[in-house]
Amino acid sequence: MTRVIHTGDTHLGYRQYHLPERREDFLDAFRQVAADAVADDVDAVVHAGDLFHDRRPGLSDLLGAQSVLERLDDAGIPFLAVVGNHETKRESQWLDLFEATGLATRLGDEPVVVGDAAFYGLDFVPRSRRDDLDYEFAPHDADHAALVSHGLFEPLVPDYGNVEWDAAEVLAAATVDFDTMLLGDEHAPTRQAVDGKWVTYCGSTERASADERDERGYNIVEFDGVSDGEVHVARRGIETREFVFLELELAEGEGFDRVRRRLRERTVEDAVVHVELSGDGEAVSAARVEEFADDEGALVARVTDRREVDEEADTDVVFADPDEAVRERVRELGLSEAARDLDETIRAGEVADANVADEVERRVGELLEEPAAFDAAADPDPETVADRLDGGDGDDPEGSTDTDADDGVDADASTTDVDSDGRTTDGETSAERPTDDNGTDPSVGAAADDGADTSADATADDGAAGDDQASMEDYL
Repeated sequence: MTRVIHTGDTHLGYRQYHLPERREDFLDAFRQVAADAVADDVDAVVHAGDLFHDRRPGLSDLLGAQSVLERLDDAGIPFLAVVGNHETKRESQWLDLFEATGLATRLGDEPVVVGDAAFYGLDFVPRSRRDDLDYEFAPHDADHAALVSHGLFEPLVPDYGNVEWDAAEVLAAATVDFDTMLLGDEHAPTRQAVDGKWVTYCGSTERASADERDERGYNIVEFDGVSDGEVHVARRGIETREFVFLELELAEGEGFDRVRRRLRERTVEDAVVHVELSGDGEAVSAARVEEFADDEGALVARVTDRREVDEEADTDVVFADPDEAVRERVRELGLSEAARDLDETIRAGEVADANVADEVERRVGELLEEPAAFDAAADPDPETVADRLDGGDGDDPEGSTDTDADDGVDADASTTDVDSDGRTTDGETSAERPTDDNGTDPSVGAAADDGADTSADATADDGAAGDDQASMEDYL
């Protein structure tokens, strides 16, 4: 029998709410997965993409990932992975760096056999290039075969206009008879039998948005070692930072005092607190609620007052989050993917001001090779997040109703953010797929990171990375 951990959407480097503590939380979750793998002596850790939240992770994020992979390597546990949309780069990928140092294996169309199972990989593929895929994979001699991929696949992900692949079509077109598909990009764990084969999402290891309320964790996948035998998939949770959700309908005459009383009934110390208000009660100052939560020891608090939304409007905008309001308006314009991508680059603070011109020039060069990116959005309806970018910007750093990091969800409020590629980061709904936050959402700023950890600054840091640091600096 072969037993592996199926994980993904770790989004290392995500400085959610612009807090360094949240950035460390994402790394801690990945450490827990590795610790469980070592303790259980599994045969491999299989990662289904979005190891990093951004295509330009800071040096500290790279070194953090390296330390986890070294722990697995010391225990003799191979790390097999594919590239997700958040981290994808135009040429060499960060995963290639870890493969070059012997700490990881990038899966592709050749089998990587572990015990009784052969593993293949299909990286995130931009929509414009998907029709060119032939799904040709080299043959294998193992008892089982698994395809590891990153993207939104039906029927597992509800089709809100953003579903990219049909799992049944991929299984039918593949030249290898796969027993299972191990997927990443949707942050909500789910599984379903498709043509008699288990297709499963492992879910994210940390909450990339306020919509991801279920326990975080990963899958344990067992191949029974008998040809045509069964594949068993089980779920295991991990301990992550507490999120406190308070949904409160205020009756007439009720206001801040009731919100305060209800928060005092909850344990908010060191927690991320999300308060959502509705009803006919008095106006409540979001700043006052956030200040009270801070006094109670919360790590951070965010307030969404649904009553501030114009009932005649077609969109659900949280005025406490101006960046989301701007993004909502941009989506209504029906702009092309290229226009939206450049808007995010220039407006959202994804890139240092001094580097904006060079970054725009680079992105325009990439987009010119994708003529379809200049087509106007077929449906400017903000409710339809179907216009996901081709991944050239590294997937949506924000997250997923994704499913995405990057795949982006608004960690700042209970609404869903949309990244530069048009996906949401909210893991629960997958209408997003971690948004490429890249610091665009004040609640989920990631790309901007902290200046000290940006790739540009990191190369000048001669920390204690040893021989591997030179290789990392080359990649940076």
